[in-house]
Amino acid sequence: MPDGNFRFGVALGGGAFRGLAHIGVLQALEARGLRPDCIAGTSMGALVGGVYACGMNLRLMERFCASIDEKDLVDVALPTEGIIAGNRIELLLRTLTGNRRFDQTQIPFAAVATDLEMGERAVLREGLLYQGIRASISIPGIFKPCRLGGRTYVDGGVVDRVPVTTARDMGADFVLAVDVGYHGGPAQCEGIARVILHSLEIMEWQVMQHTVNTADFLLVPKLAHINPASIAQAEECIRIGREEMERRMPEFLEALEKKRAACLEAGA
Repeated sequence: MPDGNFRFGVALGGGAFRGLAHIGVLQALEARGLRPDCIAGTSMGALVGGVYACGMNLRLMERFCASIDEKDLVDVALPTEGIIAGNRIELLLRTLTGNRRFDQTQIPFAAVATDLEMGERAVLREGLLYQGIRASISIPGIFKPCRLGGRTYVDGGVVDRVPVTTARDMGADFVLAVDVGYHGGPAQCEGIARVILHSLEIMEWQVMQHTVNTADFLLVPKLAHINPASIAQAEECIRIGREEMERRMPEFLEALEKKRAACLEAGA
């Protein structure tokens, strides 16, 4: 395999606002001159990955997260399908992505959601990008489900918290998986949002353990103390992601080069 055909992909997992750590991970990679050839994202991983795939500057993304008031993102709905209607989030996503379609991103990108009626993983790679991201972040009980093309979608983490398989299917030879979710142990569960989020996290953790280990490199930033239901700790979350990627950079580069060499040898 010629070196130019070696593809490095990232699988950015869900974890509500803990997923802002993905910004820091991508910052650390960029500092080493590394940009992924493809991105697969679930939930907040889809939001960060999708906006990054459109070309948004990571420092600008960080400053935006630090300045936003989460109250501006909430439009309360009659709780028939979810607490939050999601119209404000949808408008923000449309703005951040420039209303681009999936085929207009600078980096190939896929958002993973859950098809609620079929009970299976849905990989979204067509149509308007903001709608795919909105589908992927639709946490059951928190957001109203997203309806697209006659299908009903909820958060991708229900079936695939860290979308390693999707990154492979996009042609990645080497997959860096970033898992920002729950990994066992005690957690604060006060308030309806945290109760719902933590219940889902427990389920997601059980489901994903057999797939995340298929990644070529797994990064797990230490985020247990971060409130997943609040953006208040955004700067700290991003810093933790950046520092963890920097700390493990020597291991990561070694694993990347080994896989590259193996692919070159196999294609010789």
